[in-house]
Amino acid sequence: MITNRSTIDMERAANVLKLLGDKTRLTMMRILSEQDCCVCEFVEIFQASQPAISQHIRKLKDVGLVRESRRGQWIIYSLNEDYEYLPFVKGLLEALPSQEYRLIELEKQGKRISCE
Repeated sequence: MITNRSTIDMERAANVLKLLGDKTRLTMMRILSEQDCCVCEFVEIFQASQPAISQHIRKLKDVGLVRESRRGQWIIYSLNEDYEYLPFVKGLLEALPSQEYRLIELEKQGKRISCE
């Protein structure tokens, strides 16, 4: 529940919810709420192609939910802490189960830091 914050425009809320209506993007956002990740990690987590994962990331970036930073040759994705409606999105994400087990499993497989 959002309290003591400005209300979100209904159209923007609908667009964000539509974007997060995709299970893969919703899961990505939940993971990013716990830990920064690179595309290669998402490829392993979702067992999807790199182009498919990149399309999901692009959609999240286009609306401003996700930002990227460079570490050497790798691009690391994180939640955009400057996103105007991040409290709204975080409220949704916090209601979902943690996805930390996915990152732990990647680490056990030796794939968690495969891009650094």
